[in-house]
Amino acid sequence: MSDPLPPGLYVVATPIGNLGDLSPRAADVLSRADRILAEDTRVTGKLLAHIGAKPPMSRYDDHTADREQAIVDLLGTQAIVLVSDAGTPLISDPGYALVRKAREAGHAVVAVPGPCAAIAALSVAGLATNRFLFLGFLPAKAKARNEAIAEIASVQASLVLYESGPRLGETLGALRKALGDREAAVARELTKLHEECVTGTLTELTDRYAGVSPKGEIVIVVGPPIEAEAVSDTDLDAWLDRAMATLSPSRAAAEAAEQFNIPRKRAYARALERSQK
Repeated sequence: MSDPLPPGLYVVATPIGNLGDLSPRAADVLSRADRILAEDTRVTGKLLAHIGAKPPMSRYDDHTADREQAIVDLLGTQAIVLVSDAGTPLISDPGYALVRKAREAGHAVVAVPGPCAAIAALSVAGLATNRFLFLGFLPAKAKARNEAIAEIASVQASLVLYESGPRLGETLGALRKALGDREAAVARELTKLHEECVTGTLTELTDRYAGVSPKGEIVIVVGPPIEAEAVSDTDLDAWLDRAMATLSPSRAAAEAAEQFNIPRKRAYARALERSQK
């Protein structure tokens, strides 16, 4: 009989598709746990059956947050494991508040690392990985989504976000409009039979997935801002003069800002000055 695990909260990463990615350590912890907190007990039940383990399970998700204190009260005497349906818990999944309360109460919180869809996508996208920002899921409504993208448009890092199939094309289009035509990748069904990672510019990917609703879990990776050559006021003024032959100063400034990858405030100030001459 295996020795019992020391009491505490164990945050265990589980496979995102391929069951062979479950680490021996994760399997051992799952097998010896006093209880497992699962986002969906049916999903986790299949994983436990795969390793021949039968610890008791309880549901833990955004709708059971009121049980956190009761869980924390057990951590002094029990080894409780937190898992999500797939990947690393807390990465766009519930668990932050529970981990925080457990630490505040002085209980051990142990990481058992493993698969994570965001990191897996970064590793195969062929985009810069020295700095990246994880965004989780963007808001569903267009206005809130656009505001969220605008907040991080100037961040000098690759962007990683999750998305569903039905919203993929629309989200890619919103990213293209706000960020310009950056390099990007759409990774789908990672580690599974139909795994794919499609790369290209945001324009190319927007066109590819327009009106298409691919199945499976999806990760979008967008490369960092393209470093544009500095544009002089003389060149900017010449471009604005041509543009304002048919466009308003504000519209011309908006297009100049995108064309030269410069702050819109600078472009608008020059456009306003040119229009008054």
